[in-house]
Amino acid sequence: MQNYDLIVVGGSAAGITAALTARKFYPDKSILLIRDVKNVPIPCGIPYVFGTVKAPMKNLMPVDTMMQNAKVDIQITTVTKINPEFKIIFTSDNHKEGMTYERLIIATGSLPIIPNLKGIEKHNIFAIKKNPEFHQLMLEELDKAKNLVIIGGGFIGAEFAEECRKRHPELPISIVEMQEHCLQLVYDPEYCTMAEKGLADQNITLLTNEKVVAFTGNESVAGVELESGKVIPADMVILGIGCSANVDLAREAGLRIGPARGIYVDDHMQTSNLYIYACGDCADKVSFFDGKPSALKLASIATMEARIAGANIFKTNRKNIGVVGCFATVLNNQAYACAGLTETQATKLGYKIAVGSAESVNRHPGMMPGSALMKVKLVFELKSQILLGGQIIGALSAGELINGVSAMIGKKMTADDIATFQAGTHPALTASPVAYQLVNAAENALLKIRALI
Repeated sequence: MQNYDLIVVGGSAAGITAALTARKFYPDKSILLIRDVKNVPIPCGIPYVFGTVKAPMKNLMPVDTMMQNAKVDIQITTVTKINPEFKIIFTSDNHKEGMTYERLIIATGSLPIIPNLKGIEKHNIFAIKKNPEFHQLMLEELDKAKNLVIIGGGFIGAEFAEECRKRHPELPISIVEMQEHCLQLVYDPEYCTMAEKGLADQNITLLTNEKVVAFTGNESVAGVELESGKVIPADMVILGIGCSANVDLAREAGLRIGPARGIYVDDHMQTSNLYIYACGDCADKVSFFDGKPSALKLASIATMEARIAGANIFKTNRKNIGVVGCFATVLNNQAYACAGLTETQATKLGYKIAVGSAESVNRHPGMMPGSALMKVKLVFELKSQILLGGQIIGALSAGELINGVSAMIGKKMTADDIATFQAGTHPALTASPVAYQLVNAAENALLKIRALI
């Protein structure tokens, strides 16, 4: 029987990061990482396989190299059972004897949500699996498709639509979204409408306030039937309506499942079992803002949790402050980024808020190469002036600037802190220090705060 100090179950973003972090904190421990696929795709890169990157095998994480460099053992197999009482795991390759562990990290990720709709079993209806071979099959079907319909107008749906448009400029592509706007769960309406225009400019049809009730056709899908009575032609459908925590292994081992239907963990990422930790999409999450259950599942959250789990696995070193939520995407060559609460979300949660915005080119002078407009919107709690959230649209540098906003939220910086922090600027890299969007958005919010208090 093989024995390890630590076994990590799961070889995507969370599992990889947990194993690497544990190695850094505990250089003398024996560590094994188990994954159930040979090739591990970069999760956030999956939509780009269908356009920009062009091939699934160009979107892989070099897991074996990273593990070998860190002196972490690897097994490609499926864990079939965990016995917490005797600290044994069983795999499809070793289902009788098993392997023992001193500590265990579960990072089994998530599974795509497949709605229980009439006709969902038909051919050419694809829920996005994290499997390059599956992506290759999707590519082959896409190249034969006459009408593509994407269900869900969030990040995944919008990105898939744009990337499929790059691959097939003339293919009819439609997005069906049950909300009033695409991207509505992460942006305020004015940002959503800009994204919708960007999709429309690429000849992508967006149907909002529409709900799918069935898929028509014989063995293969031929159309998407909507609650309104419309039927959209479709010989290929991509489901982009989210994912659910993959908790079957943990549940069968008797681990507690949390209120958000993930594996229960405390703020050190420890499960209901003293010797088992969990991280990533499979783990339950709470909001940074109110401590209530959160359904957010992002690779950035998964790796944050993994760094906590890996550091704490033998000795407590880190604490999880809760999920802030930091997003970014690019549509029609324009960045959309968000961290924390939107104005809409903050209002729904009962916060009294002040909002400040500022827009400027991201270079100075504006004739510098790479110049583009960038708008920053910041949301503050009125009385405390603490930053609750931020949204950025425009220049691609928003993808990095939003990370700074997320850090400011986590550290509970105030409008005055942001208005007076020392920002580094350069003509070829940023807006002018006079017109720096982040600072001026905070200053503009302060004007409203002073008027209201």
